[in-house]
Amino acid sequence: MNRMVRRWILGLAAVGLCPAVSWGVDTLPVGVAVVDVTPMYPVRLMGYGNRKTESDGIASRLKVRALALGEDAREEGDLGPAVLVVVDNCHVATFLTDEVAERLKKKAGVRGERLVTCATHTHCAPALTSGLDFIFGAPIPADQRERIERSTRELIDGMERAALEALAARAPAKLAWAQGSVDFAANRRALKRGKWVGFGVNPNGPVDHSLPVLRVTDPEGKVRAVLVNYACHCTTLGGEFNQICAEWAGFACDEIERLVPGATALVVIGCGADANPEPRGTLDDARNHGAAIAREAVRLLASRMTPLPASLQAKFQQIELPLTARPDRETLVRKATLSGAEGMFARSLLERLDRGETLPATVPYPIQTWCFGDELAMVFLGGEVVVDYALRLKWEIDANRLWVTAYSNDVPCYIPSRRVLSEGGYEADFSMIFYGWPGRLAPEAEDLIIETVHQLLPESFAGPRKP
Repeated sequence: MNRMVRRWILGLAAVGLCPAVSWGVDTLPVGVAVVDVTPMYPVRLMGYGNRKTESDGIASRLKVRALALGEDAREEGDLGPAVLVVVDNCHVATFLTDEVAERLKKKAGVRGERLVTCATHTHCAPALTSGLDFIFGAPIPADQRERIERSTRELIDGMERAALEALAARAPAKLAWAQGSVDFAANRRALKRGKWVGFGVNPNGPVDHSLPVLRVTDPEGKVRAVLVNYACHCTTLGGEFNQICAEWAGFACDEIERLVPGATALVVIGCGADANPEPRGTLDDARNHGAAIAREAVRLLASRMTPLPASLQAKFQQIELPLTARPDRETLVRKATLSGAEGMFARSLLERLDRGETLPATVPYPIQTWCFGDELAMVFLGGEVVVDYALRLKWEIDANRLWVTAYSNDVPCYIPSRRVLSEGGYEADFSMIFYGWPGRLAPEAEDLIIETVHQLLPESFAGPRKP
């Protein structure tokens, strides 16, 4: 059947204008769960290098939210359920994802390619036990490191618990989706003569204001879960704010759940690594941004949304992104005399060379796709991905059937586009120190990522334009 005709019939069925057909509006088991992972003790927060002390309060709770879809595997060849786990943290890391994947495979039979972990990227959540000294630019005291390790263990346990509870809560449900728009994201890369000069508001810079929303309803039509995506840094609050807070993403979840009683809300972040919320600076700003997300999501929930089929195809591939030329020993010796993170990083690279190790030439990079028939393709990209990737994918693929999420499965570094690499600056260069890489990404990284997405998607998503 022609896909456009099929979508038209599904739309009529969804609003009661024709009998429901068996494909597309079938129910599938869906479960949701929320686990509070707020540390009840002071801990160093991630995201800003100017914070020198542990947190001094709790402005809002941190949560792990999980969405489980599909039936358990019953025989050889069955794919089993898919699980999305969203954490209120600055990032997820490979060791988090791998640990949770191993536990879920053992306890619930969840296949690795059918698990996605995402971060809301709030800069007011605990640091994780990886690269701490580079991140903070100074050695971490032993007692502070112990509390970071404790909160990391608690986060992993919370991720496992949320996923298992979501799997246990599965009940018949229907899926539908739609896209709206919210406009508080602003390009943050201030330029002069085409080169990066600092952070600010660039009204001429690219941005993605789209707001895709996935709705989960029970067979009677009651909303059980709402998944929202928006491409913007979760940085309404700056480094002078030193309290635990889920930021605008957490406030959006709270407001959606207030406006839609009985529903569980989840927010994931799109390709907004070069976008900041505006205005920014206060808790009220963060609450207002969350309220804007919630209002648009609730508006879409009441609209005619596109029903999705009761099937999910998931694929995963890890590729290697090439780095440009790495620094030689002479350069590292010179930089090793510097203070702060840059000097510490140079000294650590010299130590690796002295041990006979080679410096990495590539960055491992995860790419994952979830496809609901040919109605919706969800793309999950690792890292802090700039907006060009979403805009390019929406240019090459049908933007009306595409959903792109970043900060997924791992955050190895910023993922700049060719444009950002040519402009230089933080996302292209300086940030690589904090992520522990000895050079910037090579320009061909963009094409490698885009081409892999095309390879993972079914032929039905080939799109109107060639890559």
